[in-house]
Amino acid sequence: MNEEIGSLIKSLRKERKMTLKEVSEKTNLSISFLSQVERSLCSITLLSFKKISEALEVSPSYFFPDNIQVDEGMIRRASDEQTIQKQSFTYSDLSGNVSNPLFVPVLVTLLPGDKRGIPFSHEGQEFIYVIDGTLTIILDENEYDLYSGDSIHLDSSKPHNWFNKTENPIKFLFVSTTNSSE
Repeated sequence: MNEEIGSLIKSLRKERKMTLKEVSEKTNLSISFLSQVERSLCSITLLSFKKISEALEVSPSYFFPDNIQVDEGMIRRASDEQTIQKQSFTYSDLSGNVSNPLFVPVLVTLLPGDKRGIPFSHEGQEFIYVIDGTLTIILDENEYDLYSGDSIHLDSSKPHNWFNKTENPIKFLFVSTTNSSE
């Protein structure tokens, strides 16, 4: 637990002229537990943290600074977009500059008339969310049409593929685990 949170809880409790016993009675948490929390000797669940905040009559956000630092590598700005054009589609990696990501989000635009490809399989999982258009998915020899707002989460070890059999471009979010061989 962050040491500052424990000391902030203690400081606020004293400012409110409350004893550990009074906070204990309001939260149904033991006095010894509350003492350990104030001294940052134990971790605290979100539920317990919420109970303490309510007993001290503050929002849980009171204990967190307004100026949370964000690693700029985590943010990918639209102006940083790097689109890769293939014959039948374009894609933009949305992951930013995160080292060793567990998954890779990609914005895909699939052009009209892309014909049915050969299903393939690999390790990992995939998630697809259709933003615009009708995307056709082949999964285990079955064909599914996904419309705008539809999504699918699949085990990539099952034979699969996707294509555009319409006359309009399709835009979708594609997220895959990094252990895939795509």
